[in-house]
Amino acid sequence: MRDFLFWWQHLPEHMDPVILEIGSFKLQYYGLMYIVAFAITYILASHRLRREDRFRIDADQLQGLMTAMILGLIVGARLGYVLFYNFSYYLHHPLEVILPFEFSGGIRFTGITGMSYHGGLIGVVVATVIFVRKNRLDFFNMADLIVPCIPLGYTFGRLGNFINGELFGRVTTHPIGMFFPFAPGPGRRHPSQLYEAFFEGIVLFIVLWAVKNRFTTRGAMLALYLMGYGLVRFFIEYARQPDAHLGFIFFSLSMGQLLCMAMILTGGVLLLYLKKQSRIQP
Repeated sequence: MRDFLFWWQHLPEHMDPVILEIGSFKLQYYGLMYIVAFAITYILASHRLRREDRFRIDADQLQGLMTAMILGLIVGARLGYVLFYNFSYYLHHPLEVILPFEFSGGIRFTGITGMSYHGGLIGVVVATVIFVRKNRLDFFNMADLIVPCIPLGYTFGRLGNFINGELFGRVTTHPIGMFFPFAPGPGRRHPSQLYEAFFEGIVLFIVLWAVKNRFTTRGAMLALYLMGYGLVRFFIEYARQPDAHLGFIFFSLSMGQLLCMAMILTGGVLLLYLKKQSRIQP
């Protein structure tokens, strides 16, 4: 048992985020995990499309919708990080929003660093609205199709964060804690990426997949997703290290928790609205 604990606690120190490196080109697990996440979402949505006849979309439109969602995710996640987490910095360094360089103290290649889940969510919603209007589809019908397929992809995204050694948790004395090489100061920390991979990914997927055909209210899956993810992420944030430049925003609440509270409230209001609409327009 002691050998296993030692291996577990020092695992992040021995992980290499790079799969393959040729010259300046690097293939990293982080990017690969996101490709896997998108692929799983598409496969599950295609599976539902073949088995269920209530969705008014064909295979080609589904591919177009997925492409729009991916673009919305990337743009939204980046802009969300800029606005929610580091607005004052990027206000003085606007080129760094879109360019993979840092210009303070000279020019240094950094890649595009800093992505926000909540910004990505907004970006996906906006991109989906634009796509469905252009193709004369129903937004909430598309949400009922796609939303239950999404959480399982989070599992792989969070595993990518774990392999990168980023988004680690707070200091803990519990044996489950791990030594992250990029963490400030000594001590073990919660592997909050793995908590998120399990609860935001696997558990939320199982719940939404199990109830996807039990709610007849059109668009209910989107409301349930907002409340479910917001609730799970809110509590996991207590084990996650807040962003160093932000710390705690309101009492002991982090920015992520405040945004999750907004998600839960939005989901609740949306569900009430959708139920009211379904009674008016059966």
